[in-house]
Amino acid sequence: MKAFVFPGQGAQFVGMGKDLYENSPLAKELFEKANDILGYRITDIMFEGTDEDLRQTKVTQPAVFLHSVISALCMGEAFLPEMTAGHSLGEFSALVAAGALSFEDGLKLVYARAMAMQKACEAQPGTMAAIIALPDEKVEAVCGEISAAGDVCVAANFNCPGQIVISGSVEGINKACEALKAAGAKRALPLKVGGAFHSPLMQPAQEELEAAINLTEFHTPKCPVYQNVDALPHTDPAEIKANLVAQLTASVRWTQTVQNMVADGADDFTECGPGKVLQGLIAKISKEAKAHGIE
Repeated sequence: MKAFVFPGQGAQFVGMGKDLYENSPLAKELFEKANDILGYRITDIMFEGTDEDLRQTKVTQPAVFLHSVISALCMGEAFLPEMTAGHSLGEFSALVAAGALSFEDGLKLVYARAMAMQKACEAQPGTMAAIIALPDEKVEAVCGEISAAGDVCVAANFNCPGQIVISGSVEGINKACEALKAAGAKRALPLKVGGAFHSPLMQPAQEELEAAINLTEFHTPKCPVYQNVDALPHTDPAEIKANLVAQLTASVRWTQTVQNMVADGADDFTECGPGKVLQGLIAKISKEAKAHGIE
């Protein structure tokens, strides 16, 4: 079965989407529609901007979303997903690709999400770190101990076996990095991020996003969408909306998502969007699955 997957924030690069814009009338039309919706020319930043310009929250999330969705839609008849999934932000791309959200509504929600997250980051500073080569249970146990002692610290992204990203207060993450290294982690790497994504510190953003989601029309997707919060397939619009809201403060269960997709018959994964991060993670999660980008 064919599965299509969509990357999250961090996959962006200057020049992304320029070839699509120049070679596909459909891509050009969609990019120009995005410029109108956002009220600024995001294409100028994507194609010719600096890395710093592209790292602005109001740019990064819509840029990755646009590249991912337009890449998929420009495949034409070759785009026949039997299931979709996206990593964090990529879940919005997966929902548009599956027909649960219109292109316009997906972009508006991604922009609302980006701005709400930026505000939450400024209100309550936080950070994240990648933990390499420790079992999931051990990482969760250490995070639980630090949270119980009063600092915010949670397992945010289960990316693949032996790679978990933790999220929380600066103090909580610093303590966790020390404790996890002492527990045998090969590496505990602080990440250059603007805040504590997928942690309780995103609660204010969650409330803002929920209001925007409740005003948006969702449709029954044409194929199951495996969502981050429970790694399970969903087709019911009400469930999809609730899971999207919960996602901002919940863990991204990517390892379990890919395992469940494979168990349900996925053997061919196509990553739509910038970079090859998900292809690398899928190769570490499943020996049977074939993962590639759009050829």
